[in-house]
Amino acid sequence: MPQPLLRGLIAATYTPMAEDGSLMLDGVAAMTDQLLGEGVAGFYVCGSTGEGVSLSTSERKSVAGAFVEAVAGRGPVVVQVGHNSLVEACDLARHAQQVGASAVSAAAPSYFKINSTGMLLACMGQIAGAAPKLPFYYYHIPLFTGVDVDLVEFLRCAGESIPNFAGVKYTTPRLDEFKACCDLEGGRYEMLWGTDEMLLPAWSMGFHGAVGSTYNIAAPLYRRLLQAAEQGDLHEAQRLQMLSIQMIRTISKYPFHPAMKHVMRSIGIECGACRMPQAQLSDQQAQALLRELEQIGFYGWAREPLTQAGS
Repeated sequence: MPQPLLRGLIAATYTPMAEDGSLMLDGVAAMTDQLLGEGVAGFYVCGSTGEGVSLSTSERKSVAGAFVEAVAGRGPVVVQVGHNSLVEACDLARHAQQVGASAVSAAAPSYFKINSTGMLLACMGQIAGAAPKLPFYYYHIPLFTGVDVDLVEFLRCAGESIPNFAGVKYTTPRLDEFKACCDLEGGRYEMLWGTDEMLLPAWSMGFHGAVGSTYNIAAPLYRRLLQAAEQGDLHEAQRLQMLSIQMIRTISKYPFHPAMKHVMRSIGIECGACRMPQAQLSDQQAQALLRELEQIGFYGWAREPLTQAGS
């Protein structure tokens, strides 16, 4: 069985944009440097967090290339290529392979809903086949795609019909199904957890790694959480998970991704605004958000690094 490619915390990256929505890719290098320094193990590009669905195909190619260049082999870069047009998705997958991405991933087409395992396999197989040299990860996010087939059945079939199939980015809080997928065929598939506020329960199920938005602002907190869990200090791990929940609940009072970009700016990572149709925060809302985060101690406990022994 091949060694898993994706371990630890993978940042679902934000796409830097100017206030007018244009790309601001000169900020990618500083962003990746800071996140790598804080212990992020890799990057998931042009997913939901990165507003991939709001970008044109040419823009998505530019973003993918910028991250691959900036990371420069210091960690895996997974490019999310899902699209309502399979032609465009395949074009993006081919490009990701050409520019040196570590892997490709794809969410299902979401306008015309897929309601069978067979059709999902056919769509994902076509996309994966466009980048046959790279591992392929299905991006399971039924809240947005409306596709919620039995993942255990899908995995059994994908492993046989998609030669470069590696695993799933699993973004739905079904721990029972997640565990069944983790254990399937002796743990053959890489299962990547996608719900940050439930990282500890997912760790207990035997996950391989995790992909999340809030690793952009609190990777040290999550690393300490995993360290405590691995050292058997469940009380401390639970405490740290509760801090994560408190942080996410605070940010979720506002339009989440635009709010996250304000928080990132406050810790020295400039990535601008979000595109419509996502709402923008007013100056008053942004100030209130940062004030609330300061009141709960976020800038202390979220930024505290691992102890030397665990680093």
